[in-house]
This record gives sequence, structure tokens and C-alpha cells, in this order.
Amino acid sequence: MDSGSNRTAAGTRRMRVILAQPRGFCAGVIRAIDIVERALERFGPPVYVRHEIVHNRHVVDGLRAKGARFVENLSEVPAGAITIFSAHGVAQAVEDEASERGLHVLDATCPLVAKVHGQGQRYIAQGRMVILIGHAGHPEVEGTMGRIAGPVLLVQTEADVEALSLPPDTPIAYVTQTTLSVDDTRGMIAALHRRFTNVVGPQTSDICYATHNRQTAVRELARQADVILVVGAKNSSNSNRLREIGTEAGVPSYLIADGDQLRDEWVRDAEVIGLTAGASAPEALIEHVVAALRRLARVEVAVLPGIQENVEFRLPVELEPRREAVR
Repeated sequence: MDSGSNRTAAGTRRMRVILAQPRGFCAGVIRAIDIVERALERFGPPVYVRHEIVHNRHVVDGLRAKGARFVENLSEVPAGAITIFSAHGVAQAVEDEASERGLHVLDATCPLVAKVHGQGQRYIAQGRMVILIGHAGHPEVEGTMGRIAGPVLLVQTEADVEALSLPPDTPIAYVTQTTLSVDDTRGMIAALHRRFTNVVGPQTSDICYATHNRQTAVRELARQADVILVVGAKNSSNSNRLREIGTEAGVPSYLIADGDQLRDEWVRDAEVIGLTAGASAPEALIEHVVAALRRLARVEVAVLPGIQENVEFRLPVELEPRREAVR
């Protein structure tokens, strides 16, 4: 490295920033945010959202400013009010409570999360014990466990799989939290096959296209970057997984909410910065981080070749754009 190429003055210091492709919002997040915004337009504020619609403070604060009210319990919602379930999904008991209270529900559950719910139900109908691979306490996991009408056991590690007190010939089926590391999931699936003789479940690539694509992009970034910055919230599972993947690849990797959290010492000796964002982080936050880097150095921005996502999920029918009658 040329000792003069990385000086502290922004005017002489240079760095190359490579943006991951894809990065940021996925189709499920876009759909969830659209549901809140269209509900506000259609019905007027306030609308009530159970849990954060997605795990990003900037997104939540922006919707709150428009009139969305975020609650953790339906008891906080007035009878008959417009109520939106977050992208993470909810347990059947929550849906039943909303129905009993006469709440007008719009379901923003990501269709890929709903797909996991359906898979679990089908496995229960086949008489199988369902194993959920996920993180305890995560709202998606709580929703999934409360959606499957039968016994569900949660495992978070391969050691948890080994500790399951079930006979080896128990018919097992697994489902997974959509935002997990594909590699970690693969390891636990392999552990289930070692532990039990009758195991079925979806392919790891069936977990979530956005999770898979963003993790693949980070692995490619790790081949080129001296440091990786992941834009996302601390409580965002998929953002944390991206940071972990960079670290496991031997590249110093940091999770930051926005450019204000950037620390000079992280990038002081770096010539190439890899920059990505979790599935609930808007592109504006990526731009905010780039702007923060520009205050430290002269920045050249490039985009990593990668998958161009064109997935779209339909909105609830009552929020679809109204069409004028043809005269």
C-alpha cells in the first residue's frame, strides 16, 4: 500500500467503495411499507401497526410521522381501528383476538414467511413432528410457532438438535426462519439427518430468495474488500447474518444504522470498502454512509455485478389502486 494514498485529509486520501448487488429492501419489505402508506392514504391516520412493520428505525420513524402508531399488543388498539400485522407474521391467537375485537386487519406478513406457515401446517397434517430452525424471541419465530396447529420444537444450534429427546425413528419435518444464514441452516439440517432416520423439509435455497442473494453478494464482497459495512438495525436478523458472514470470511465487518455511526478507525487503513444493507434498510441509508465516507476521503463508487431482483408481491385487494369505470 502506498503510504501517501491513504492520508487523513479527505482531499488526498482515497478509497474505493463497492456496493453489493443486490442490497437493501426486498419485495416483502416493500410490500409491508406500501401497505402502511396506502392504508394511511385510503383510511387516513391513525392506523395501528402491531410490532415494527420492519426492523429499521428510520423506516418506522418515517411512517410514524405520517400517522402510523406502533403497538406491541392489540389491547392498545381502539375497537374497530385499522390494524396492520407486520412483515414478520403473527400467531393465530393474535389474529383471533383481532377478529373478536372487530379490528379491521390488513396483513403485511411477507408471503415467504406465510409460505413457511403453510409448510409447517402440511407437515403436521402428515403426522410429523415439526422442528423450527430459528432464533428464540424473534417475532417471525413467535408468529410461526403460533401458526402451526401442533407441536413445534425450536432449535437454534446443532447442539440443540443433538439434545432433542425424541426417538431416532420419529417422523421429523423442519421449517426455517427466513432470515437465517444459509450455511448455519444447512449445518442444522445435516444434524437433523444424522440424528433421525425419517426427515423431510424444504431446500435451503427455498428459505428466502432475498436472504440467499444478499448473503451471496457479501461473500463476493469479502473477496474484494478490506472492510465490510452492513447498513441495518441491531435487531434485524438478516442484517446481523450479513455482518457475520463477512467476519467469517476474515474481513473486518461492522453493522451500522446509518452514516452517523461510522467510525474512522474502522476504515482508516482500508483502500476498498464493501458496502451492503439488510433487507429492511432503505437505499437512502446507503447513500448516507457513502456521504460519511466522503467526509473522510475522496471516494470512488462502484457496483458489484450481481442479481437484479424483480420479485413483486401483490397488495391486499382493498389497497390495490382503484380503477375508474370504463364509460
